[in-house]
Amino acid sequence: MRRLRLFSWAIDVVRGLGLMARQHPMTFWGTTGALVLLLYVLPVEAPLRRLVGNVVVGLLVIGGVALYTAGLAFLKDRADQTAPKPETKTQSNTELERNARHIVLREIGGPGQKRLKEARVLVIGAGGLGSPALQYLAAAGVGTIGVIDDDVVENSNLARQVIHTDARIGMPKVFSAEEAMTAQNPFVTIRPYHRRLTAEIARGLFADYDLVLDGCDDADTRYLVNETAVALKLPLISGAISPWEGQVSLFDPSRGGPCYACVFPEKSAAGLAPSCAEGGVLGPLPGVIGAMMAVEAVKHLTGAGETLLGRMLIYDALYGEQRHIKVSRRAQCPTCG
Repeated sequence: MRRLRLFSWAIDVVRGLGLMARQHPMTFWGTTGALVLLLYVLPVEAPLRRLVGNVVVGLLVIGGVALYTAGLAFLKDRADQTAPKPETKTQSNTELERNARHIVLREIGGPGQKRLKEARVLVIGAGGLGSPALQYLAAAGVGTIGVIDDDVVENSNLARQVIHTDARIGMPKVFSAEEAMTAQNPFVTIRPYHRRLTAEIARGLFADYDLVLDGCDDADTRYLVNETAVALKLPLISGAISPWEGQVSLFDPSRGGPCYACVFPEKSAAGLAPSCAEGGVLGPLPGVIGAMMAVEAVKHLTGAGETLLGRMLIYDALYGEQRHIKVSRRAQCPTCG
């Protein structure tokens, strides 16, 4: 009699299983448990036992699949919550297309372009050398570019400082450069510092960057930049120009190369190295040397090719010649010796 009542109750459960299973997962597992109990109490020879057994097996399979699916959904949800939000498809595709010529280069490729995007480069000066260097760094996709300069755009700058325009005469050079670089590549971050580089702020400023490019035209600032870069073990790419000639090198004592003071231990005598205003300068020459500085920066950051560490490139625009000279550390150098 007791078994008959259990059987009747189980039939009612099976009839309502579809509805109950849709209402709550606990109902599904409760029903499965009841059928397992029924399977236990039915006699071995009972015809209904096989039917109930098949139903129980089917329910267990369905339940296992449901648990597996729910587990995957839970893990995916957790991963989506903890993973950084990706850039929008439009941004990613635009950046990929923009940098495609770099990415197909064997020496740079995708990993190298990624290093450029993660790099932080500080440029000293937004004048003749800084202008092309800044433009090409931004175009190359260097992720964060700082530029420090206390000067404003003047009409006499425009023949060679190609990052500035006539409409921006009177604007601080760093903000003019920021405007141009943002227009060139909105995917890079520009940090303009409209101030003079001094010993009080140099270390704190340089500490935020991986690489420094010096394109200033002031001797005192050059030695300050070198001292700060050596103290913080930062590589320094330095460029300089005269009326018809330019030079560029990578200084990095932490990697076995010399520092700027190893090669130029003393400032030039007064009048020996006149400024652009005093001695004049070929308009495209800063573009050539500034672009070379940007090339060295990209090579250093991506690990491509051989940099100018331990060598200085000298370009003579008047006769169309260039040469390399070897430069070495000085044991007696007061800055890095």
